[in-house]
Amino acid sequence: MTDALLGHLAALRARVAALVAERRRGDPQADDPFRGLYLSDDAVDALLDAPREPLAAGTPPAADGRLAALGGAAGLDGLDLALLLIALAPDLDSRFEGLFGYLNDDVSRRRASVGLALRLCGRAEADAAGRARLGPHGGLVAAGLVAVDEPDRPALTRPLRVPDRVTAHLLGDDRPDPAVAGLLAPAPPPAGPDPGPLAAALRRGVRLVHLREQVGGCAAGLAAAALAAAGRAALVVAADRLAAAPEPARLAAALVREALLGAAGLVVGPVEALDAATVRALTAGAGTPVLATGTGGWDPGLHDTPPLRLDVAAPGHDVRAAAWRTALDGRLAAGLDPAGATAHFRLGAAQIARAARAATLAAALDGVPVGAEHLRRGARAENAAGLERLARRITPTVGWADLVLPPATLAQLRELCARARLRERVMDQWRMRPGGGRGRGITGLFAGDSGTGKTMSAEVVAAELGLDLYAVNLATVVDKYVGETEKNLERIFTEAAGVNGVLLFDEADAIFGKRSEVRDAHDRYANIESAYLLQRMESFEGLAVLTTNLRANVDDAFTRRLDVVADFPVPDARQRAELWQRCLGPAVPRDGDVDLDFCARAFTLSGGNIRSAALAAAFLAADADRPVTMTDLITAVAREYRKLGRLCLEGEFGPYHALAGV
Repeated sequence: MTDALLGHLAALRARVAALVAERRRGDPQADDPFRGLYLSDDAVDALLDAPREPLAAGTPPAADGRLAALGGAAGLDGLDLALLLIALAPDLDSRFEGLFGYLNDDVSRRRASVGLALRLCGRAEADAAGRARLGPHGGLVAAGLVAVDEPDRPALTRPLRVPDRVTAHLLGDDRPDPAVAGLLAPAPPPAGPDPGPLAAALRRGVRLVHLREQVGGCAAGLAAAALAAAGRAALVVAADRLAAAPEPARLAAALVREALLGAAGLVVGPVEALDAATVRALTAGAGTPVLATGTGGWDPGLHDTPPLRLDVAAPGHDVRAAAWRTALDGRLAAGLDPAGATAHFRLGAAQIARAARAATLAAALDGVPVGAEHLRRGARAENAAGLERLARRITPTVGWADLVLPPATLAQLRELCARARLRERVMDQWRMRPGGGRGRGITGLFAGDSGTGKTMSAEVVAAELGLDLYAVNLATVVDKYVGETEKNLERIFTEAAGVNGVLLFDEADAIFGKRSEVRDAHDRYANIESAYLLQRMESFEGLAVLTTNLRANVDDAFTRRLDVVADFPVPDARQRAELWQRCLGPAVPRDGDVDLDFCARAFTLSGGNIRSAALAAAFLAADADRPVTMTDLITAVAREYRKLGRLCLEGEFGPYHALAGV
């Protein structure tokens, strides 16, 4: 116990002793061993005859130590501090239990009552101003520093109690209340805009702030930095955990008290998860600033007082680079620019810190300094799992060397990758971002026949950028009920906004089809669906790839919004020869009669069909326990032809035509 509290208790004991002496002078049965358990006739007469005068006003507790600091933070005056000390006394010195029991005339009531506390402070029991100090709107009760228990008792005999967390704080314990410890998160490192203007606003008395976080921004980091600059600690509250907890308003009051004890401000987000009652409970502390963060706009129904509203943009290249280097602490490979290697990832300061830890672990496994691939692996680890419930996550395993495409198509794929890497420079630094509410998203359309490599190319683009590929499952999107398809798509776009990945809409013409003339209600709702997609793609911030076999079916308005349109033609004879070689691979044993050049010249097949035929031939050979023969290849090609509905003509199969009927 601090010397200051010891001194306060000594002064309180002297006032209690004076009140005990006064009580004894007017007690006709002071030596009765059962005193306090019943009232005799003489005791009743003494109560009727003896006037009760309040003690002379005492000296308020000295303005030092944690008690005084708490009083200053909560706006308490000398009388409030004296009442707080009286309520606190039995928790600091057990002798006060017996003394208060004697003065309460009831050995079972070992805490100071409202009336007793007022008398010890030199106030009359009927003093309305004094009683208001312990009312629901008084500073002590409203701040959660004193609880007035047993509300069914008369007001003057209700016991006063100081919560254990307040007692522990005054004794030097700064651990948070266990009831709210699970709702708190560590303060993110500062990275982003200058916190100075916001800190100045807090010093000028602003108590409610809403920070709207843009993609890649870190509103909580800015809030914590501004509070630090204003001389306050930051208590970061996970709003989603608070909203899911039972009685969130009660826990909100405990959080306000925790902030008051630590001279801190509350950083709460995402505020969209909270209802109005909880937000009002969080702002109940008159001196505690509340900085709410979120990705949406402020709902005026959350609070009667409009907040100070600020937008928090993603940090620039230099700020991100500094955040990466600080988090990696010298473990970065020499000459590597971490912000450049991860330019296409949209990460806030807290995400960078976690991604750096993941990258460090990956590099430690390889026994090398942290390189670009480690950084990207750590950044991918920050992807939320919500999108995986709506799309299939594919970790890319192919690269440019695996593609067999015309040079023009390859150039368009590389352009798509360049747009993703350089959009910060072009859109932000060079200010080429369009208006009209358009996002910074990048969209490419891959058009061509089935099996020409569209999906594989999307995987290569994702691999080049170090991103995961999320293939949207149309079964989770398209719904026969009106409006449900749009809702499903909105869920996908919303989840994709928090994920660093490539969003793949395979067979996109199924949902991005042309609008038609309205002849009935079905046409009208189909057009509404297409119009919604047009609007949503405008505001999309990520990287999306659409594939289609029928480019003519895609609405012209979508085509205008596309950044890259890559055509995937059926491969020519040279490309087919290369595809046959790659699909069979070096590990597959081949018989001497295998003529892949003939297969490439004779059979006009796409890459997907060639792979299917090569795989079927390999299974035929493995089943016969021998190398792949020309018979296996011709048999497999003939089966592919039948799947495609094509005839096995002698002009194509030539000398192997007889094998096509096998």
